[in-house]
Amino acid sequence: MVSLTGLATSALVVALQKGSVLAVPSPQTVGSDLAILTHNDLYGSASTRQAAVIVLSARQTREKAQLSCSAIGENLWVPGSVGNSSGPAGNGTSNLQFLRYLDYGKITDDVGQYWVSSGSNGCRAITTEGEVQTVACDTHLPALCSQSAPWSSQSSSDTASKWQTSVTTDNATVVGYRDRLSFRFLGLRYAARPARFGYSKYERPAVTNISVLSYGPQCIQLGCTSSTCSEDCLFLNIWTPYLPSSRNPSSTKKKAVMLWIHGGGFTTGTGSDPTFDGGNMASRGDVVVVTINYRLSTLGFLALDNSTIKGNYGLADQITALDWLRAHIEDFGGDKDRITIFGQSAGAASVRALLASPQAKAKFSGAIMMSNPGGAQYASTFSQYLTIAEATQQTKAILNETGCTQSDKAVQLACLRAQDPFKLTASSTIARYPVVDGTYLTSNGLPLDESASRIEVPVMMGVMRDDGGPFSRFSTSLDPAKALQEQGFNSTTILGSNKFPVSQSGNTTIDIFNLTSRVMTDSEFRCLGQSTAVVVAENRVFPAVWSYEFHRAYQIIEWNPNPPTCTAPITSTHPYGDTSQEYFKCHSGELYYVFGTLIRQARPPRDDLDIPFSQYIVDTWTAFGRDHNPNPNLDFLAARGYSHTSAIVSETEIWKPVRAEIPSLRILDTNVKNIGFSEVDQCNVLGFPLDYYSR
Repeated sequence: MVSLTGLATSALVVALQKGSVLAVPSPQTVGSDLAILTHNDLYGSASTRQAAVIVLSARQTREKAQLSCSAIGENLWVPGSVGNSSGPAGNGTSNLQFLRYLDYGKITDDVGQYWVSSGSNGCRAITTEGEVQTVACDTHLPALCSQSAPWSSQSSSDTASKWQTSVTTDNATVVGYRDRLSFRFLGLRYAARPARFGYSKYERPAVTNISVLSYGPQCIQLGCTSSTCSEDCLFLNIWTPYLPSSRNPSSTKKKAVMLWIHGGGFTTGTGSDPTFDGGNMASRGDVVVVTINYRLSTLGFLALDNSTIKGNYGLADQITALDWLRAHIEDFGGDKDRITIFGQSAGAASVRALLASPQAKAKFSGAIMMSNPGGAQYASTFSQYLTIAEATQQTKAILNETGCTQSDKAVQLACLRAQDPFKLTASSTIARYPVVDGTYLTSNGLPLDESASRIEVPVMMGVMRDDGGPFSRFSTSLDPAKALQEQGFNSTTILGSNKFPVSQSGNTTIDIFNLTSRVMTDSEFRCLGQSTAVVVAENRVFPAVWSYEFHRAYQIIEWNPNPPTCTAPITSTHPYGDTSQEYFKCHSGELYYVFGTLIRQARPPRDDLDIPFSQYIVDTWTAFGRDHNPNPNLDFLAARGYSHTSAIVSETEIWKPVRAEIPSLRILDTNVKNIGFSEVDQCNVLGFPLDYYSR
């Protein structure tokens, strides 16, 4: 008897052979789940482990397996074949270790078999241990197809029809494509364009056939044009290693979802930034990665008292994206009940606001805050929310600049909606912060004290060692007191405490910058981050909170203030930077590592440790996504062949959640270690002690 799956596959292949124009192949037309599996050591096309396969989980005869592979434009895999094999290192079974992951999580200890290309002795299968065996051709086994899709890069992606794959979700067919590492769905609308200063809301897909082969436009911001930005900008991007054939895949097959919220001070940024390409994270961590756009600047956060303009439109967009994911992400292989939101800078402030928002409750299960601004000066209103009345003081300047000063609030609103959106985001005064609007935010900050309600979301949070470096300035004075005063700090209190001694390196300019950077880092990032962790632990607001600090950084090329402070010194022996020498580990210096995009962004490794360090960071972040624990599971690492991370995990003390009585900090460097919280005395001097949020 020929199964329906077999008929569907055969019909598709025959039609393709006849040159008919058909729908793009999907898991349903192939009759099997599809998964891309490779080792992915983050070295990209230079890796010595190039083997990659597409896994068809459906059990079928060898003949049907070949038809199924043909249906997606591939053949049964030839282990060791040129261009799709174990790569430059040769064809040894050590380069096939990635196959062991096919047995990971099995209840039984049997070794799996998968169809591969036939040899001279008949039909062949390979075990998950890399052993090729001759098998009766009518045996029903899952299959390994070749994966010949090319690597993509920041400047090049091949979206030709032969790489395209479709997904059916609700009433829509969504066409994306695959590259070497993942299935990619870019520029997928998650909400219709809302009215200016109106709130987005989830709606079912409005069209039935959607092509998502390239990013959607960015949200309007300073420096962009109508060719790249639009008010119609609510798009998300999905990278997934797995596509299910059924609407409700088993819970063991669903992948954890990691939703990235970009930073940029709530004024700039986009989910299509190539630094945040999710392919490496999805592939190496076996998770679904999603990035989003959300409205920015005045278009995203304008509030005006005694009117319908309540602000928080950008925050509402983030919640709408969560609603879309909960409705659709399982069709892309994700688990709607295992969504971790993570973000950096304003993205971290967004995560904090979502933790506080009643509208986001129960829509995500984990949270990571990377360099969340909070405390003094510029950072204050990222985590301490303005009332609408306070925000209105800023709005008045916008009204004056636009000429929208009418006494009638309805006329004012009509005037603002008639303004050129590019001028609104480029004006000298802009709106940019979350506010207490009574709906999306109901308190002036994330409640953490003993009266706070418990939030069933594990949290990971931390900073860069010198997070404030880019926000400090080189002083015009060689007097430390004047330098601190220039940047708005109380020099008498700071210098009089003797907790901030000025270093004596012989370069007074750098010594003073070191001082102001330290004060800026503590007062804007470190102190209130540490207070958050301690008070959360004391009051058990979250089930657990883990705290970290990066002591290694690779500054992104697009944003590198105060050069060359954030860059490892360039020497004759280290043309890209000597990381053994001292340099500032600055804000945004962790992004390449977290996403594993150093090579993809064409940034040269400075030494033999940059890529292995990124491996460990990707493994740590995705471990949190999968298990809500940043300690990677050793069995998982062994099944994936991730020996470098395995060694770190085995040789270092476990990363424990913060305890209020003995708060600990994970130092993320090539020498991973746990220490106590840092700069505690300095934070006391600055007015941001560990118990700040208990007061």
